[in-house]
Amino acid sequence: MLLKSLKLKDFRQFKGEQFIEFATDEEKNVTIILGENGSGKTSFAQAFTWCLYGKTDFDDPILLCKSTSQSMQQGAEELVYVSISLNHNEIDYIIKSELIFKKNTNSAIHPCGQRKFEISYKSKDGQTEFLNSLDADLCIKEILPYELSKYFFFDGERIGNMSKDIRRGKSREFAEAVRNLLGLSAYTSAIYHLKGSGTFKSVLRSYDDQFDAKADSRITDYTNKIDQLTSDIERIEARLIDMEHEEEFVDENIQSFSQRLRENENSKEFAERREALIKRRQALVSRKNNQTSDLLKIFDKNAPAYFTKILMHDSIKLLTSSNKIDKGIPDIHARTIDFLIKRCSCICGAEITVGSEIYNTLNKLRDFIPPQSLGNLIEQFRLSCESSVKNTFSFSDDFKEKYSEILSFDNDYIENENEISKISKRLDGMEDVGKIEAELKKYQKQQRSLKQERSDLDTQKGAAETNRDRIEKERHDLTLKDKNNQRVELFKTYARYIYKYISNDYDKEETRVREELSKTVDEIFRSIYNGGFSLSLDAKYNVQVNIIDNKDYNEYTETSTSQSISIIFAFIAGVIKMAKDSQNPENEMLVSEPYPLVMDAPLSAFDKTRIQTVCSVLPRIAEQVIIFIKDTDGEIAEKYLKDKLGSRAVFSKKNEFETQIEERSNYVI
Repeated sequence: MLLKSLKLKDFRQFKGEQFIEFATDEEKNVTIILGENGSGKTSFAQAFTWCLYGKTDFDDPILLCKSTSQSMQQGAEELVYVSISLNHNEIDYIIKSELIFKKNTNSAIHPCGQRKFEISYKSKDGQTEFLNSLDADLCIKEILPYELSKYFFFDGERIGNMSKDIRRGKSREFAEAVRNLLGLSAYTSAIYHLKGSGTFKSVLRSYDDQFDAKADSRITDYTNKIDQLTSDIERIEARLIDMEHEEEFVDENIQSFSQRLRENENSKEFAERREALIKRRQALVSRKNNQTSDLLKIFDKNAPAYFTKILMHDSIKLLTSSNKIDKGIPDIHARTIDFLIKRCSCICGAEITVGSEIYNTLNKLRDFIPPQSLGNLIEQFRLSCESSVKNTFSFSDDFKEKYSEILSFDNDYIENENEISKISKRLDGMEDVGKIEAELKKYQKQQRSLKQERSDLDTQKGAAETNRDRIEKERHDLTLKDKNNQRVELFKTYARYIYKYISNDYDKEETRVREELSKTVDEIFRSIYNGGFSLSLDAKYNVQVNIIDNKDYNEYTETSTSQSISIIFAFIAGVIKMAKDSQNPENEMLVSEPYPLVMDAPLSAFDKTRIQTVCSVLPRIAEQVIIFIKDTDGEIAEKYLKDKLGSRAVFSKKNEFETQIEERSNYVI
């Protein structure tokens, strides 16, 4: 397949009708399309897949150019189309997809109807012929099936995703692609036609239906049993194939969680230490609260006496020297004085009259006896002060001790918090090991279950095959007793021989193709990534990266992204090279069609040296290369592609919604 040109109208950023012609010369087979980020390189690359298959990776389903839609009136319609001119098997085709968009009364843009898809070609007499819709779909599948298109129309992100899959052992679809691209599908189709599976009436099964059961009724019973056993075997084989997906998924998760467990192996210890520190923090806070409460109790009980101790000491000293102390008469109360004055006679018999000396003496005595009793009150006060002062002897020490304990809390608390903070920072970005271990155990259990199921299915399959072989032999013995059945058995034997012959030949060719592909991929990879590594393919087309020596290459410091993209480049380039080289193989069953390589921003992950090697390799292995490059890589790419450069275009970004293609064919550096 050779891409000749592409025309598009109002597709995404490309306003109006725009056209680009691709390099088709055998020597100058490279087309470079330059553009800054956001200029529409990815949109233009997606135009290929939308035109051929009606599929895109856009989040926004509206393909109509926004600049065009803004100028539309309500109710107006605009046509979006992409048309590709290509040559396939020496026939010129024009493949076109178009879709009408309309602006409704709310000024919203929406598609009208379905995408219109048509293919035309030039017949031998030069007339243009159009294919009907069914033939058009079949024609696209013949030119390039959608399942294989991603190997020839891809961007940097898709390369990255493909490289991850192929490095993780998910190479089943790669294996299928290789078989289809390199002509091995002719073998698989012949094998399926002869033996088939499921309800498909293959050649061998059709002969089973031709056996005449009239000769012996057991033939029908045997045939039914054989069919049932064959169905059981096919069901087991289908389940075994499905299990490969489950096993890949489980193995990948086990590897992932095991790696995460290794990366976070210290997090469990850190988490436990942090939990202990959090508990200690709670204990410290509780202890501080208790100590503060004790301190306040000590203060409330003894602080007043402690702070008034000097005052009480001075007061007692002053009162002790006062002449008012001890002037009272023991056991005499003021009521006694009142009684004697009222009686007008003292207890000694002397007469008491108002204004007399005795009368005045008794009244003065009131100041020193109860209820006044100043001397007694002073004595009681003195005793109370002595008791209070005595209780303050340990107050200072008790207060200092409690206060020191509270101060030590602050130091312990700050130290504890600092350690919690340090551990928390260490745990930032680390995962919960307990959850990781739980997930790992879950997948390990599932892995054991799958292994057991596989073992059981293998046993069941072996028993069914043994039983089927036995019944087939018994049926074979019966069929030989009848001439008509002998004839059918003979034809079936021929068909079985052809099936085994083609199967054996396929195994040999598939092994040869895979080994040759492995060698080709390794050569291309080492020319791109010359860092002491080599590639090899196993039986399932999984790519293995091997270290070819122990030298300390600088390449070891390069990111794995560059290496992974180099791997997928080498893989796809190897397939393309082999498809191109298989035009005249010795085995006519392995004829394949060369394909172009259309890449969007594939060089951004490489350094200048790697870009040079990629630019030198791709034009040699692919029949045609169309490469979209951002401006910063353009000068480098053009420098190394100048001998192969046949066409060049620049995407000129007018604004966020509009890009103009400025094409210059036969560009000369």
